[in-house]
Formats: sequence, C-alpha cells, structure tokens
Amino acid sequence: MEIAEMLTFLPGLVCDSRMYARQVAAFPGALVVDGYGMADSITQMARVALAAADENGADRLDLFGHSMGGRVAMEVARMAPRRVRRLALVSTGVHSVGEGEPAKRAALQQVGYDHGFAALVDQWLPPMVAEANRDTPAYAEMREMSLSKGQALFDAQIRALLARPPIDDLLPHLTCPVLVMTGELDVWAPPSQHRAIADAVPDAELVVVPGAGHMIMREAPGEVNAAIARWLARPAD
Repeated sequence: MEIAEMLTFLPGLVCDSRMYARQVAAFPGALVVDGYGMADSITQMARVALAAADENGADRLDLFGHSMGGRVAMEVARMAPRRVRRLALVSTGVHSVGEGEPAKRAALQQVGYDHGFAALVDQWLPPMVAEANRDTPAYAEMREMSLSKGQALFDAQIRALLARPPIDDLLPHLTCPVLVMTGELDVWAPPSQHRAIADAVPDAELVVVPGAGHMIMREAPGEVNAAIARWLARPAD
C-alpha cells in the first residue's frame, strides 16, 4: 500500500495560510492548515491538523509549526508519532506558562475590549517583526490577516496558550529529523531559547536567520525556504 507523504504547515496565533504564501509557492503540493476554527485548546488544534491531513490523503507528515503552531506540531507528534516523518519547530517555545504571563496576555486582550481589535493588533504585531521589516508590503498583509481574525478568535487561542500542555519532556524522545529555527531578532522566541530546544533533540539542526524577527516566513522567505529544502533532504523513516 502506497504511503502518501505531505509537507504540512501549521500557523500561529491569529495567522492563516497567508503566512505561508512564499513557502507554498516554493513547495507546490504542500498543505497549509488554514487556521483551527474556534478551537481553544492545543489538543483540539492538533485534532484539526490531523483531520486536515486525513482530508487531503496525507499519511505521513513533514510537519512545520510556527509559534503557537509549533506547540500544535508537538502535540500532533505526541498524539500520532508514527505520522510525523519530519518536524520543524519554528519561532516557538516548549516552556510552561511563566510567572506574569496570564496578566500580560489579559492586559493585551483588554486593549481590544477597550479600544477595538485594531488597537490590539497594532500593539501586538510590531514587536513580532524586526524594525527594518515593518514598512513593507509583507507587514501590511500580516496586519490585514491578523485583523481579519477578530477578538473572539484571539481570545480562544489565548485560552489555548494559557492551558498549553507541557512538551519539553517530549524533545529527547523525538527520533525524526527536526529543524529548529528562529530569527536573529526575535524577541518573543529568541535564539537562546531555540538553542536549548535543539540541544534537547537527538537529531536537530538549528538555524538562526539574520535580520529576521518572529514572523520569519514573511520577513525572510528565501532563507526559510532554503532551510526547509535542506530539512526535507535529510533522510527519514
């Protein structure tokens, strides 16, 4: 029986397939999970991702998760390890909820309640992008994408992040090729955090992209696509 394999992209907080436009152009046939509906847990999001793979006939996945999507990718690896052929953890983290994190996220949500969702996005998005990359068409497209999601979806995904399951204990048990990647200027998920992830994984490649912030796929698509190509060329079961 033929096994169908598929490069699969998972988006982060209030993101969708628009984050991966340059990757889909470079890797035809890839699947992008175009959001998670109103799922408000990482486990539910992982189920959405697996259902999308099933609908597209994908048995084995080269699974690329960005930011919150990295946590979803890890949950897929926990739930269905035999289906993950390769794993990419990009601009993400494996730590549990930190001290003060709920209050910080609540304060950002309150901006939306008090001043509208556009005010929330305009406070949240700029630090996610390196300063030199903010006055670009890609930034405008990312802002439009985020605005289209709305406060209710933002709140659902924040609930998911604040109730996220621990995943750091899974890292030493990953046996597939793992790409660990972030931007040099990512202040939300910095290179030091990714070095620690890569050090904990048996078969990891660490890539730090110069000049890029958190929204790495739109800020540095050429470098990201080159890293993906190398990752896909690595032998996997």
